[in-house]
Amino acid sequence: MTNMPTQQKVEFKKLSVEELNWKKQVYNSLLSVMDLSLIETISQDQAQQQINEICNKLITDLHRPINLDTRQRLIKLITDEVLGLGPLEALLADPNISDILVNSYNRVYIERKGKLEQVPIEFHNNSHLLNIIDRIVSSVGRRIDESSPMVDARLADGSRVNAIIPPLALDGPALSIRRFSMDKLCAEDLIEIGSMTSQMNELFTGAVSGKLNILVSGGTGSGKTTLLNMLSSYIPADERIVTIEDSAELQLRQAHTVRLETRPANIEGKGEISQRDLVKNCLRMRPDRIVIGEVRGGEALDMLTAMNTGHEGSLTTLHANSARDALARLEYMVCMAGFNMPVANIRTQIASAIDMVVQLERLEDGGRRVTSIQEINGMEGEIITMSELFHFRREGREQNGDIIGQFTSTGVIPGFHSKLKQHGIDLPLDLFKCDDSFADF
Repeated sequence: MTNMPTQQKVEFKKLSVEELNWKKQVYNSLLSVMDLSLIETISQDQAQQQINEICNKLITDLHRPINLDTRQRLIKLITDEVLGLGPLEALLADPNISDILVNSYNRVYIERKGKLEQVPIEFHNNSHLLNIIDRIVSSVGRRIDESSPMVDARLADGSRVNAIIPPLALDGPALSIRRFSMDKLCAEDLIEIGSMTSQMNELFTGAVSGKLNILVSGGTGSGKTTLLNMLSSYIPADERIVTIEDSAELQLRQAHTVRLETRPANIEGKGEISQRDLVKNCLRMRPDRIVIGEVRGGEALDMLTAMNTGHEGSLTTLHANSARDALARLEYMVCMAGFNMPVANIRTQIASAIDMVVQLERLEDGGRRVTSIQEINGMEGEIITMSELFHFRREGREQNGDIIGQFTSTGVIPGFHSKLKQHGIDLPLDLFKCDDSFADF
């Protein structure tokens, strides 16, 4: 979802050729006089102090007319190089940046408040960029080389990382980082920025508390993981939660949570642990709730089986352009499990397992919105029937590009209303009253 605009926009300044040469000289001199292996034995503050002192002396030894601001900037860049992720540190320090996209060592783009822009930040060369990528992936026990030229990883703050290198990337290493705010967006935040309404949130609260199985669908960057985090926050604290992810991104608040993450194959091509393996294993871990970061393949069948055999209240996401497309993709992924099942049987499993589909979209103005909430009613012949409960109706665009529209209720009372009532959750019928004016944006 869109980050809360709590801080001013940070501008990035490109190093001049002369400043870049000074940085390289000081950095190379630092490597020759300082034993970097000892840095791991001292605290971060001590390491920064030592690097600061040595760099100040080395800059003085250059006998160049370097003013105080430039000197401090060079020291900060060199410290980031030694202790952090080099040029990326300045971008990671800006909480308003949601995506960092490195197309090549000298072409870096960011997404800030839903808009893409190029920033004047560069790596020295492809080798420098590759070194930073290797530093990221090795910190989570993964590797990237010619035999395994693409990898998914994560940063310490949970941000998602994807890297791909030659020979697959023709113009040199490419790096993509999907940022996650350390300040977790709660329902009030999402309502304030226009991603959903309080009526939708009341439905979500009841649906999760009442153990409905919910599928969150949307395109890349539409805010699926953010919404999944919010939904999971409504799971009671006394229930045991098992999360399954390719790369750990979920930030659950509950203490009774077990987090599982897949493992890629080693250099011999062995030892891979897939999401499907983890789903099968988690069924033996006595979970009250199963939360899957994203279904991508054959694990969809095991997930549906779990939902249909007593593991109610499960949550997951997948990529799709609409709620109906989400069910079609789920059907396709069940086929990827390798079982020769009739289509009607697969659709029956889906209709029986999933109670609600929440569709998200990232619109042209950069905003992420819940554009549709649909209940799965069941089967009519071989077709899964659905009823839309809420949707976002677009009406045009402002001159500044902002989307004009409103969230509306369709007036349909969901079939699961009585099920929730049996769990002691009595959603008011007025919540579903058809009213075309309850939320304008």
